[in-house]
Amino acid sequence: MFLDCSFYSEMDGSSEKTTSKIVSVLPNYRIGKTLGYGSFAKVKLALHVATGHKVAIKILNRSKIKTMGIETKVQREIKILRLLMHPHIIRQYEVIETPDNIYVVMGYVKSGELFDYIVEKGRIQEDEARHLFRQIISGVEYCHRNRIVHRDLKPENVLLDSKCNIKIVDFGLSNVMHDGHFLKTSCGSPNYAAPEVISGRPYSGPEVDIWSCGVILYALLCGTLPFDDENIPILFDKIKKGMYALPDHLSYAARDLIPRMLMVDPLMRITIPEIRQHPWFNNHLPPYLAIPPLDTREQANKIEEEIVQKVVNIGLDRNQVVESLLNRIQNEATVSYYLLLDNRNRKCVPSDYFQTKFKKKSDGLFNSTIPVQEIVSHVGRSIPGLTRLRSRIKDDKTWTLGLQSRGNPCEIMSEVFKALQNLKVCWKKIGHYNIKCRWVRSFANDKNQTIVDECAMILPTIIKFEFQLYKVGENKYLLDIQRVDGPQFIFLDLCVAFLTELGVL
Repeated sequence: MFLDCSFYSEMDGSSEKTTSKIVSVLPNYRIGKTLGYGSFAKVKLALHVATGHKVAIKILNRSKIKTMGIETKVQREIKILRLLMHPHIIRQYEVIETPDNIYVVMGYVKSGELFDYIVEKGRIQEDEARHLFRQIISGVEYCHRNRIVHRDLKPENVLLDSKCNIKIVDFGLSNVMHDGHFLKTSCGSPNYAAPEVISGRPYSGPEVDIWSCGVILYALLCGTLPFDDENIPILFDKIKKGMYALPDHLSYAARDLIPRMLMVDPLMRITIPEIRQHPWFNNHLPPYLAIPPLDTREQANKIEEEIVQKVVNIGLDRNQVVESLLNRIQNEATVSYYLLLDNRNRKCVPSDYFQTKFKKKSDGLFNSTIPVQEIVSHVGRSIPGLTRLRSRIKDDKTWTLGLQSRGNPCEIMSEVFKALQNLKVCWKKIGHYNIKCRWVRSFANDKNQTIVDECAMILPTIIKFEFQLYKVGENKYLLDIQRVDGPQFIFLDLCVAFLTELGVL
């Protein structure tokens, strides 16, 4: 049992009577002080006894929820939060229901709201604002990939942890997006709501979150809101017309990005993939933001043995832990696992944590454990400015792998397609700069046919891989190659053939 002595001093305000009622329902937690109240809920600090880590327990009163007619809203938020597993979104560890209350165990974030941070500091310098904004976009992009639209993004619903990192909270107005179906509910806070929302027009979902993120970015950089008026009809008129002013102190890139996000016509509004490519967003872009966030299924299927062993050391059965994780069952095993995992990740600075994820996901030209040196060479005529397998070791021990180029993105992709065609690779375009590929190795022309036939019987000959072109700086692009399936050494043979086709080797 691990206990944090500082926790007891934080318990001084909680009443023994209230605590005793909760203890019987939540035997795995030591209940602390009340953190806050709402119209139908209160939030208490608690300590998970087995791991010694703090959590926040949201206690929802069933009778008040029923009186207010928000049962559907509450259940929807619980189901949606159960789907989300992202470092910049509040974590829901488990839900325990009784006839009187619903107990939602969530991550504990100590520092408070982004709103208070903005009020305290006024306008925030662009580098710090960019750090916060990127994390918000990362969390929102993850939601959209899992077909969730938040619909109430604002600084009050963005928390900061002790290291000034983002946690998006309050999914009470969120909803699930379905192909071919539009959302119609006018919801959210007026100052942050998109024109189509306050006008009552149907919307697909992501575009309204992007508008709200644009308002948040404006608030970060300017210390004020772009659309504000005590008279609601006048406020709505400003939003519908897109009437706001950009201060002179903003950089050129920021003055370009904000209007693209606050575009009144949702069809003309910038998308998250386009935000990722924008120069302001890409200025000194951390490596982890070069790839989209993993979806929930990918994360749930990835079990870390180091953390499993820690859970076993607490006293839980290994088979139960693994089975519960694979089946996404909420119990003591999974709660302990994710509390230990999240606590370990919080101890690392964000760039280190995500860099590790980036290295593991980018199973491409080299394994991350192989030492690399910077290799720079003149490139042939295929792709202007392309550098050969450039791996840059920085002072902070982080590095990236891929083909870097200062050429035009369309020209780069054109050369990639030509090379793939010459190699008889089948491909499918996922986006303008993202393609999935399938290659079948042919042994027909091999001189030693007997040996080849024997190898062919042992090794699969189908290689699946993916290309993604990222913008990593001003007029600088990175072509990343990731193996999806198939033998690694045959994949390396393909990489050599591909580089030869490009004129790099």
